[in-house]
Amino acid sequence: MQYQGAYDFLPQERVVFGVPAAQAVVEEADRLQAGRLLLVSTRSVSRGTDVVAGIRDALGDRCVGLFDESREHTPRATVIAAAEAARAAAPDLIVTVGGGSAIDLVKVLQICLAEDLRDEAALDPYYLRVDADGRRTAKPVEPSPARQIIVPTTLSGAEFSNLGGCTDERRGVKDLFTAHDIIGRSVILDPAVTVHTPAPLWLSTGVRAVDHAVEGICSRDAHPFTDGLNVRALKLLGEGLPRCRDDGADLEARLQCQLAVWMASMGIGRVQYGASHGIGHALGAVAAVPHGHTSCVMLPAVLRWNEPANAGQQAEVAAALGRPDAPAGEAVAALIAGLGMPRSLREVGVEAGQLERIAEVAADNFWVKTNPRPVAGPGDVREILELAW
Repeated sequence: MQYQGAYDFLPQERVVFGVPAAQAVVEEADRLQAGRLLLVSTRSVSRGTDVVAGIRDALGDRCVGLFDESREHTPRATVIAAAEAARAAAPDLIVTVGGGSAIDLVKVLQICLAEDLRDEAALDPYYLRVDADGRRTAKPVEPSPARQIIVPTTLSGAEFSNLGGCTDERRGVKDLFTAHDIIGRSVILDPAVTVHTPAPLWLSTGVRAVDHAVEGICSRDAHPFTDGLNVRALKLLGEGLPRCRDDGADLEARLQCQLAVWMASMGIGRVQYGASHGIGHALGAVAAVPHGHTSCVMLPAVLRWNEPANAGQQAEVAAALGRPDAPAGEAVAALIAGLGMPRSLREVGVEAGQLERIAEVAADNFWVKTNPRPVAGPGDVREILELAW
């Protein structure tokens, strides 16, 4: 059969790896001729480590402020507050230092700046809608007035996509937002800044990267470019994550995992993911389960449920993880167990009484609707949740 398809390249100009973060930020600021840089981070990174201070000192007078109130799952209220801080600072470049929530914060912040959105309700027309057949629609957004460069501290992969998750606490739903240029212009992969990341967060977001690779390979519209990257990413993660577990100071292993994330993220927004990602969004919004943990508990269950629809693709996953004779769900579950990560919904604090609401929210999710095995509604989601319970 002849392949057919397309791959959209995003306006991400450069990935710098293995260079100290402060040095690389200054060099990128010089390259981009940026004279006013706003730092965005989390309290834990900016106040609990010297990473942000080192970048601020290296920038000197070019640093025009710091917003470090990023919160998990990126509530709309935090986005609006960050947008106000950005308007006050008037940066020509934003430097994001942190994990997926901080990176998503700046993505949605850029939409607020571009469209002059000043309250939570103003975001309503801009989140991504998905029809029953998986077709995506989003309100057009003006060009971002202040792009971001990113120093990631976890393995979430948010730095390589132009999709940003943002939680509407009024509805209890995490929405996706997108615009062509909210992706980082540059990404700086410095393993030294990640040694401050708590081991459970590092390893669980590593499983999130595994999820990107697995659902990319198993996608109903997977194609050769992303498949090749995803297979290589799984091999690197399967080797690198256990090394990080054994020695948190192993910078070579940490960089290996960062490079794997880069590879695994090339499918985000280009191929259609499935129910592990989609149910994960519902778990975050309804039960406040962290991103990485959602992948830990859902990916093996989704693979088992999907096996009748994509057994051949799942065999590639198992082989890439060094378990060619095992079902993919078992191979992934063994990796997660070996990392000491949670493996059930009960382990991450989900209560039985929340399952119905999680199923209802997930059934309308962007990626649940594009799952390789069609999900007919909340009843099918509940079946998957029971496998993960």
